[in-house]
This record gives sequence, structure tokens and C-alpha cells, in this order.
Amino acid sequence: MRQRSPLQPKRLHNGCSVDELVAAMAKSLTLKNLPDALHARLSAAARQHRRSLNSEAIVCLEAGLTLAPVGAEERLTAIRALRETLPRNGFAPADSDAFKREGRP
Repeated sequence: MRQRSPLQPKRLHNGCSVDELVAAMAKSLTLKNLPDALHARLSAAARQHRRSLNSEAIVCLEAGLTLAPVGAEERLTAIRALRETLPRNGFAPADSDAFKREGRP
């Protein structure tokens, strides 16, 4: 808890303590150099959900940050399972190099 100066009141006129007021204050975040395309997508989503741009950004951050992190082993297992579902082309490394030289992705 922060130190209060002797001249600072312990309670405000509404009955709230200064420390309670500081603890209840919302934190803010300023985004700089937001790409125009991202701003447009966020703005469109805010209109669609009938939210302010700030509220939509908070919802997006909460959704993105509440996802459970995936461990390396779990991710590798998922990649290997996906690889098993792919068709076998039988390309040799030399074939891949030749395709690259031809300009294929």
C-alpha cells in the first residue's frame, strides 16, 4: 500500500478511502502505430457487436489471452497426426529443389 501524506484525507467526501479509489481505478493502454487494416477490422467488429472501439479491443484481448497455452509435446503430436492425414506424393528432395528453381511455391 502506498504512503499517504499527513495532509491527505483518509476518506473522500463520498466515503471512499483514497487507497480504495486508487485500487479501483482502471488501467489504460495506448496502442501506437496500429496498422490501418487492423484498425478497420477492429472498428467493423465493434460496430457489428454494438460496442465502443475500446470495449471491442478489451473483448479481443481477453479472448486471445484466455486461451490455454499449448505445450510443445502436444503441438508436435497434433502436427504428426495432421501429417499422417496428408497424401503421400513421393517427391524426392531433388524434385523439391527443381520445383523451387522453376518458381513453384
